[in-house]
Order: sequence, then C-alpha cells, then structure tokens
Amino acid sequence: MRKIVVVGMGYVGIPVAALLADVSGFNVVGVQRRSKRSGWKIDCLNEGKDPIGGEEPGLSELIAHVVEKGTFCVSEDISECKDAGVVLLDVQTPTDSDRVPRYESLKEVSAQVGKYIRPGALVIIESTVAPGTTENIVKPILEESSGMKAGQDFSLAFCYERVMVGRLLKNITELPRIIGGIDEKSTQQAMELYSHIVKAKLCPTDALTAETAKVVENAYRDVNIAFSNEVALICESLGIDAYEVRELVNTLPNDPTNPASNPVRNMHFPGCGVGGHCLPKDPWLLKYGLDTYGKFKFSPKIITASRELNDSMPIHVADLTEEALAEHNKKLKGSKIAVLGVAFLENSDDTRNTPTTALYCELVKRGAQVVLHDSLVRDFEFPFTKDLDKALNGADAVILLTKHNEYKNINLKELATKLATPILIDGRNMFHEDDAIKAGLTYRGVGKGTKTKRHR
Repeated sequence: MRKIVVVGMGYVGIPVAALLADVSGFNVVGVQRRSKRSGWKIDCLNEGKDPIGGEEPGLSELIAHVVEKGTFCVSEDISECKDAGVVLLDVQTPTDSDRVPRYESLKEVSAQVGKYIRPGALVIIESTVAPGTTENIVKPILEESSGMKAGQDFSLAFCYERVMVGRLLKNITELPRIIGGIDEKSTQQAMELYSHIVKAKLCPTDALTAETAKVVENAYRDVNIAFSNEVALICESLGIDAYEVRELVNTLPNDPTNPASNPVRNMHFPGCGVGGHCLPKDPWLLKYGLDTYGKFKFSPKIITASRELNDSMPIHVADLTEEALAEHNKKLKGSKIAVLGVAFLENSDDTRNTPTTALYCELVKRGAQVVLHDSLVRDFEFPFTKDLDKALNGADAVILLTKHNEYKNINLKELATKLATPILIDGRNMFHEDDAIKAGLTYRGVGKGTKTKRHR
C-alpha cells in the first residue's frame, strides 16, 4: 500500500484525503491537532462521520466508505509521516490585521514533517500562500529539519485546490489542477499523484507561477465583485435596481468566433460583503509576495482598492439599516436588530472571514442590540441563536446576510407581525421588493434604489 499523509483536516484536507483513500492501493492517514477548536474532528472522522456541515454532495458517503474499507483514518501523531511516500500540507494560512500572512502553523508543520520524512518522499503544499513562499520559507525549513536537500533527497511542489464550500468533491475532481514543482521531477511526481483523482486537465508549471496563479485567480474574482458592488452603490444613489442593470448588461452574447472582439459580459452579483478563506486574504497575499520578493517596487492599486471596497459593504448595510429606522423615527442605538446568517456562504457552516463579523461589530459600535441567527453553524466568535423566532420576535429590523434555504420560507406578512418595527434589509436580493412592500415592510436592499415610479 502506498501511504499518504494529509496534515490538516479542514475544508481542503478532508475531501482530498477521502478521495485519495478511495484509490486502489492508497492508504491515507489524516493528521489533525487535538485542539479545543478542531480536535473533535479526529474521533468524528474515525467513526466514519463527516464533520463539515451544510450541503456537501457525496462527501459523507465517501468518508463512511473509506473508513469502513480501512484505507482512511485520522491521528494526532505527526510521526505518521515517517513511512509516507507523500505528505500533503493543508493548514490555514490567514493574514493578520496588518495584512501580513501568518505562517505560524505552516512553519511549525513544515519543521515537524521535516523531522520524519524519508528520502524520496514527495511533500506538497496545498495551502494558499504568498508567491515565493514554497522556495523561500517552506523549502529551507524542510531542509534544515530533515538534513536533506529538496530536489535531490526529497521532492517538493505547490499544488493548490480550487475548492468551494458546497461543491468540494466536484471541484477537486472536475476542475483543472495547477501543479508547480521546485524542479521537473517534483512536478512530474505530483502530476502522477493527482492523476488518480482529477478527471480534468493537469497543468504543469513551476512553484512560483502556481503560487501566483492561485492568488491572482481569487483576486480576479474579488475585483469583479468590487466592480458590481460599486455599480450597486451607483444604482442605489440613482434610485434604480442594480440587478436589473446587471441583467441588461449581461444580454451581450458569447461569440467565440472572434475572441479578441467577443462582446460577452459576465457582471457579477453585488452583495453585503465577501467572506471565505480565500477572497478576503488572497489579494493581500499577492501584494505581500510582490512587496517581499518582487524585483522592483510597484503598488497594485486596482486590486487593493477592490479589496477595501468589498470590506466596506457590511458598513453600508449598517447605514441602510439606520436610514430605514429613521423613516420610523427610531434610532439605531437601543434598537433590536436581527441578523440572519452567520456563515459566509449559503447553506454552509463556514464562518471564515464572514461579513457578519464586520456588520455585528459595526451595529454594536452604534449601540444596537444585535441577535445573530444561523441554524447550520456550529460555533462562532460572537453569541448566536439557532431559534429563528427568538431572533425575529420584537426586532426593529431584520437584515438578511446569508442566503440560506431556510430563509426562503419566511412569510413576509407573518414577518411584519413579529417585528416591533417592520423593516427588512436584504443583503442578498432574496426577497422581491414589491412583495415586501405589500406585506407592510419598509424595504432596503444592496443595489436597490428606493422604489420610484419611472416611465418605461
């Protein structure tokens, strides 16, 4: 059996470990610290259960299958690496308040893995990092702790996942994989490994290019979302609907016959904020890599301004709430505000970098009494309830922040009767403005100009 160790049982490590464990001839051991926050996952996974909440097609069944088959288990012992042919690093690499990457976990794990890896082993970094990290940080740590030389005694590659909560297995198996080794042998070994689970194209390159591609990929999306959010603010000011503008803009067709002059437009959806592990930090990782390892000084203005605009959207939602309350001669200070959604993404339990944090802090700062609701989330840094009625009853405003399916079932007329002040702030375009008004609610939405009669 070919032994593979996956360090870090999170949204990346769990699905990739389960997929590899389902390959004939592979035996996979997940390594997870028994910390207060995540240690429970060890026993959960060893029982064949899926610790990832929300809707994740196929994952629970796959975990149960590979555990029952005996090809997947989880341990807290990093020495499992000593007889592994492949070690995957899937630890978190967040940024701090100064937008500098925090690599404590990555550095610690690299040093620990280096103590145990055997000659000929392949180490793969799947965690998102700033460009230059594989060569300048991970490689020296592995070499020092192992006493071996990367590229000669062991192989090293950076191969990022393109996972998205709600479609983890689908993205890993069906999207092209970018594979960047520190040398040709490392690249080829990593390609051979991923060929067992990836059905799409494998794209070989070098580690620095792969690192850059990952953060550029997410910065691209962040910039496009920021463009849509800026258009949304323009439309609000003009008193029109940004979603209608988006729909009209996107009527331009796709014409692949002449790519240079293809008229197609794909304007993104605006919203009340951007969350998740990647988008809020990857533009800063890109800038950090440029600032640290770039050969000349350059400040990427569009990327950084887009990130700052997206960060400001929860504050705008607080402004909309205050404005709506003023129509009812009420102040935000002292008002009960129900916020629906703690997870950053609909129908998931993932709270990483959720815009709910910024909104909660802003509302509390302005003196509001905030009640958070989410029935899918396991834990959060601020108090929240899983009881929807507890959140809604007597509230002076309801803010829809996450588009969970549960909220689609809310009856607007019944909602109006539960509220002390009938205000609905729609951050995700879930409700129809006309329906809300008919139900007796004061409606505000991101990108929604207040209702005016316009001749068409």
